[in-house]
Amino acid sequence: MKTFSYAFVLLACVLSAFNSTQKSVRLFDGKTFKGWEGDTLNTWRIENGALVGGFLDKDVPHNDFICTTRSYANFILKLKVKLTGNKGFINSGIQFRSQRLKDPAHEMTGYQADYGENYWGTLYDESRRNKTIAGQDAKITQQLIKLNDWNDYELRAENRRIRIYINGKQTTDYTEPDLTIPQSGLIGLQIHGGGAAQVAFKDIYMQELP
Repeated sequence: MKTFSYAFVLLACVLSAFNSTQKSVRLFDGKTFKGWEGDTLNTWRIENGALVGGFLDKDVPHNDFICTTRSYANFILKLKVKLTGNKGFINSGIQFRSQRLKDPAHEMTGYQADYGENYWGTLYDESRRNKTIAGQDAKITQQLIKLNDWNDYELRAENRRIRIYINGKQTTDYTEPDLTIPQSGLIGLQIHGGGAAQVAFKDIYMQELP
């Protein structure tokens, strides 16, 4: 009886720890930059409960990122994205398992769940391999996109497997073959340089996985 009771308590503890790991938490409170760092004086701001980067009345001079202050490895990230622009290269993305560079300090290196014309829902390797490494034809994915409006974005990073979903539809399923590529790092939200563009992110939720 004592052995059974001990096993039951142990199982309950394991299940409790597993459930706590699976709990989804808000990464952005909608009001402050708590848990985030970046150029909050010139590029990034908070408007109507969203993190907003870039400008519609002038060109964004270069890529810029606002990043989490801690790293993540295995997770499910869900958020809403709205990308608008008037001219030039209108693009954004979500960095993950990434790090900030020192030169230039405004750049990041690592995986990017890309977002924008000809890049919707693809996986790009920012400042490392510098190319799209996975994803279906962006012209097909574009049919899922609500232009100039909010779109649901989901990113699943589980060990070496990466999946991207837009508005509930999977657009990328990739397994990293290079064992030297880091599988943990910062989350970063990007506004791409070279265009009069603005991106907004809201309802950002993170569910860490074992």
